[in-house]
Amino acid sequence: MLIIYALKEVIMRHSTLRQLEVFETIARLGSYTRAAEELYVTQPTVSMQIKKLTDAIGLPLFEQIGKKIYLTDVGRELQQACSGIFEHLSQFEMVTADMKGLRAGKLRLAVVTTAGYFAPRLLGMFCHQYPGIEVSLEVSNRMHILERLSNNMDDLYILDLPPEQDEIIIKSFLQNPLVVLASANHPLAKKKNITLKRIADEPFIFREYGSGTRIETENFFSKNNIKLKTQMTLGSNEAIKQAILGGLGVSVLSNHTLTLDSPENQLVILDVQGFPINCQWHYAYPSGKNLSVVAQSFLAYLQNAQQLIVNLALTGVGIITFPNR
Repeated sequence: MLIIYALKEVIMRHSTLRQLEVFETIARLGSYTRAAEELYVTQPTVSMQIKKLTDAIGLPLFEQIGKKIYLTDVGRELQQACSGIFEHLSQFEMVTADMKGLRAGKLRLAVVTTAGYFAPRLLGMFCHQYPGIEVSLEVSNRMHILERLSNNMDDLYILDLPPEQDEIIIKSFLQNPLVVLASANHPLAKKKNITLKRIADEPFIFREYGSGTRIETENFFSKNNIKLKTQMTLGSNEAIKQAILGGLGVSVLSNHTLTLDSPENQLVILDVQGFPINCQWHYAYPSGKNLSVVAQSFLAYLQNAQQLIVNLALTGVGIITFPNR
């Protein structure tokens, strides 16, 4: 209790919110480098802020063993204190935003990389309706988004394959068809009703392990007792499309990855039995979370996402259609 009281006195008199934000980020990520990346500052800036905070407290907050850093006892106490401080600030921000209605406020949204093909346009239309809203958009792979969800770092999360957890609110809002892509000059490009056994003879290019698209693809072929030949694993949809164009193989990707493309005529959707795989996009947030008026309004807005995406296609975004059977 004495340590907690002393920390409270130091925090109130000598530390800044920025220093506490830097400390909390390092403590959560376990890395100065990753903290600097998340906060969009240089690593020397992060180190300087921690030095000032450490000097103010008078005790070390971290200890380094090998290449890893760990919280000291005082560091763990400060992390707990920071959690309460930022939670109260977040609640205050929500209260003031609610008092202002939708004239002001902030929406923190985190989405998996494939959702990055449509989420910015949906946000653009939402912000056009409510120009006073400030938006923070984090686009990353599924594992990182799940980590952010677990740490309650954002208001809402958009995922293709949500986690199976009771404490998470999950609801689908948009179709996410997965299709088999090949280059336009591929031998199967003009074939109809290609069997799963035949497509399995082709070298496959996959997203990274943990990707929702990869999990859905592997589950689909596994249920049909088909084993695929992995030619390459890549960490982005764009890299996969370039590999397809380079003749390295075929791949299964979301149809949404094609909506902003210029080389549509160079890629084709193969007419494969059982495809497209009919998946869904989901939004998620912790079940105990108090959503702000802004977040609630964006959820209501998402209920019309399917029609909004269709409207985008009609205005020139150019979603590739499925082959006719």
